[in-house]
Amino acid sequence: MPVKALRDLPVARQVMLLQVLMVALLVVVLLALAAHDARRDARAEAEQRALAVAQTVADAPGVERALGSRDPTARLQPYAEEVRAEADVDFVVVMGLDRIRWTHPDPNRIGEEFIGDLGDAPRGQVFTQQYTGTLGPSVRAVVPVETDGEVVAMVSVGITVERIDARVRSDLVLILAGAAVLLVAGLAGAWRLGRRLRRQTHGLGEREIARMYEYYRAVLHAVREGLVLLDREGRVTLVNDEARRLLDLPEDVEGRRLDDLALPPGMVAASLGGSPESDETWLVGERALVVSSAPAAWEGRDVGVVVTLRDRTELRAVTGELETVRRLTDALRAQNHEAANRLHTVVSLVEMGRTDEAVDFATEELQVAQLLADRVAGAVEEPILAALLLGKAAEAAERGIQLDLSDVTLAADPGPAARDLVTVVGNLLDNAMEAVAGRVERVVRLRVAEEDDRVVIIVTDTGPGIDDTDVSRVAEQGWSTKAGPGRGVGLALVRQVALRNGGDLHVGRAREGGAELTVTLRRAP
Repeated sequence: MPVKALRDLPVARQVMLLQVLMVALLVVVLLALAAHDARRDARAEAEQRALAVAQTVADAPGVERALGSRDPTARLQPYAEEVRAEADVDFVVVMGLDRIRWTHPDPNRIGEEFIGDLGDAPRGQVFTQQYTGTLGPSVRAVVPVETDGEVVAMVSVGITVERIDARVRSDLVLILAGAAVLLVAGLAGAWRLGRRLRRQTHGLGEREIARMYEYYRAVLHAVREGLVLLDREGRVTLVNDEARRLLDLPEDVEGRRLDDLALPPGMVAASLGGSPESDETWLVGERALVVSSAPAAWEGRDVGVVVTLRDRTELRAVTGELETVRRLTDALRAQNHEAANRLHTVVSLVEMGRTDEAVDFATEELQVAQLLADRVAGAVEEPILAALLLGKAAEAAERGIQLDLSDVTLAADPGPAARDLVTVVGNLLDNAMEAVAGRVERVVRLRVAEEDDRVVIIVTDTGPGIDDTDVSRVAEQGWSTKAGPGRGVGLALVRQVALRNGGDLHVGRAREGGAELTVTLRRAP
């Protein structure tokens, strides 16, 4: 098969063909080695048997007596043939030192000279060799016959190569049977492995897989969203550059479990929960991330989880500021409506001729509003925070909440960034006003002061307070006394800002019975 055509085949089929080829080659090599080993063992066994028979004949007492008779052949030939038959050898030849045979399987060869080497047998040594004699190629042994330490004759016993090969061929039948079983088992294993690989690669060829990998890799590193792929055990199998940046992941993240990466436990639990999660906001380090996760399946089988990440840190900060502006706008709208009602009252008093009362009423309302604005502007020189407090005061007035700002003082350049102050104060006041909503006594107090090298922000309320069992969980991502999506982020943001500015968040109980939240922010040197 041409190489190009082979490369176009599915990877599973290529692997199966390669395995079939390797199994067949392995079986052939093993068969050849086994045949060679069997032949070598058979020849070694034949040589040892021939030597043993020759030594037995040479040591037989009857042989020595026969050699001393007038006709050695008459006594030795029957004995040699009996030994040959019982020992299953092809010839037993007894000869003199002059190489003349006294015995031979073919009686016509008796009296002729022995064909072949004798080695050191005439000098009392044992000699073995493979040689082609009158019966064809054979493995033979030559042993001396000694009388009183003197060599008087020699015995040669041999087994033909044909007999040895016949025995090897019988052994090869078993070897071939074993090779066939091995071949069938190897082919079955290759087929099962190819089938499994075909399911895992979905029948794709190597070029398709390579192209898909290149495209997917390029897409994963090009998208602006973070992407993390998890297997069924929660181990990271693939992560793109954006996800590494957003989560501050190490280089060796692939293959590690998600819950071993020092990520927020709630985020990990949501990602591994087995159900889709959409657009949940989680704080990771100094970033606010929108996290979505969904199980991945193929042909009805769960193969893992896909987690996407979007950085919304800047957007959330801007959104918070816009939310503050929106609430301020709503409060101004409500004040505008209230001002219109008061203006109508003043006009009506004037029409009724009660001008003094109209002037007093208008002046009193103006003084209250101006007094609050002057007090906030005088105490808080930071303009952004001052605007936030005026908006919160208007919102509190609209909701029937008494917002006490009498203990707020802050210089124009307090040290922490204005955005951090807005995040802390805004979230704390929002939580406090939520806590007192629906209560008979609705009081929220804010204290902001500069102490040495830090800014201290304290918010108390007359709400139900926080249970002692929940104090340690207040700043935990996702914790909230209110139900609904998007809850439980405000205090986590506050604590994150505090830690970033070298401070912390402390939760206690106010004298009024509600919650008291204290945030410290260190001033920049």
